Amino acid sequence: MDAGMRRGADGALDERAARRWWGALSSQRTLAHAQSELDASGRWTLRRVLPFLGPAFIAAVAYVDPGNFATNIQAGSMYGYSLLWVILGANLIAILLQTLSAKVGIATGKNLPELCHEFLPRRVNYLLWGVAEIAAMATDLAEFLGAAIGFNLLLHVPLFVAGLMTGVATFGILALQRFGFRPLEIVIAALIGIIAGSYLVEAVMARPDLRQIAYHTVVPQFGGAGGAVLAVGILGATVMPHVIYLHSALTQQRIPLRGESDARRIFRLERLDIWIALGLAGLVNGAMLIVAAAVFFSTGHTTITQLEQAYRTLTPLLGGSSSELFGVALLVSGLSSSTVGTLAGQVVMGGFLGWNIPTWARRAITMAPALVVIALGFNPTQTLVLSQVALSFALPFAIVPLIYFSSRADVMGDLVNRVWTRRLAWTVTAGVILLNITLLWQTFAPLV
Repeated sequence: MDAGMRRGADGALDERAARRWWGALSSQRTLAHAQSELDASGRWTLRRVLPFLGPAFIAAVAYVDPGNFATNIQAGSMYGYSLLWVILGANLIAILLQTLSAKVGIATGKNLPELCHEFLPRRVNYLLWGVAEIAAMATDLAEFLGAAIGFNLLLHVPLFVAGLMTGVATFGILALQRFGFRPLEIVIAALIGIIAGSYLVEAVMARPDLRQIAYHTVVPQFGGAGGAVLAVGILGATVMPHVIYLHSALTQQRIPLRGESDARRIFRLERLDIWIALGLAGLVNGAMLIVAAAVFFSTGHTTITQLEQAYRTLTPLLGGSSSELFGVALLVSGLSSSTVGTLAGQVVMGGFLGWNIPTWARRAITMAPALVVIALGFNPTQTLVLSQVALSFALPFAIVPLIYFSSRADVMGDLVNRVWTRRLAWTVTAGVILLNITLLWQTFAPLV
């Protein structure tokens, strides 16, 4: 028996040690499988690709978090299908940025915050860390609130009690880290599957207008004055600053490199991981808005601004099972994304400052703002939407160093960005900044 499989004084297998051993063994087997497939030649099959899939699914959780529920449901109920093009564009931007982030981790063996700490002036590093922490807090607030609302809707417990239940459940998921990287990846992928399955069923039940979906997916329009605000919210809910930092940590030294050829092959497979995971996340986001447009907007329910309203209104329109599916998807989304948000917070603090605090302490600290919001009686859904707008403003502070480092040949080696990649990435960054400036103008110009 492996040394990690300890037995107690009575000779019985130590259950905790057994779980830790199984998790470590599954991660070791994944590494061994990956190394053997890198050495093999011939056609790539699902079995050969499988050990390389996982990091993007953890990152993808951030793209189907409760902030997405809040912004997509508001957008669909108020403006119908009009903002579907924003979801498509935001998803393509996310795929580009997560690809660059994953590439940084593979090529350098370091995550993006660590590179900022190593190469950038101290003041710039502290500035980026401060913005990243604000973004992490806004993210965690949204995710924690979403899970608490899910518990509240499904179990009919007070919202504050639901918040405490969320904290306990998140601690349980985070404990999987102790058993290796593979168990956590598998559980997170399964949770994404639950969210996708729930919304697939709801989309079928809603019977949306397929022509309107096709048209508004490719024709840009805001649908009204408030559409720009929601467009920025959708962007902030889809392209997340903290997960840009996290993805580079998920791929750094996940599979040890033995040379540049390994790096190139792993990166090609990671791109496949990203397209699958974020493609699925994009479909879920689109389904959220489509269901809201088909069920609420088309029936005149254009003032659905709260998740609780959406839950209650779905029952008379589509039946009780639809509201239960919505509640399950929201709960799973909040729990999984809150877990990922805590991991990202660890990467941000450890990389920028070199500080490492226990995961449970980080989780406990980031629970506090959400519990305060619940205790003071603030509107949870409006808080979710505003948190996503805040994330959109934090995006450039993550994107700019990402493009800068991934374009440096002395840092990236053979995986340095090509000219067209740099141009596309800087164009995307300019677009994000312009959209934020537009929002500021629309918000404050009438007050001047």
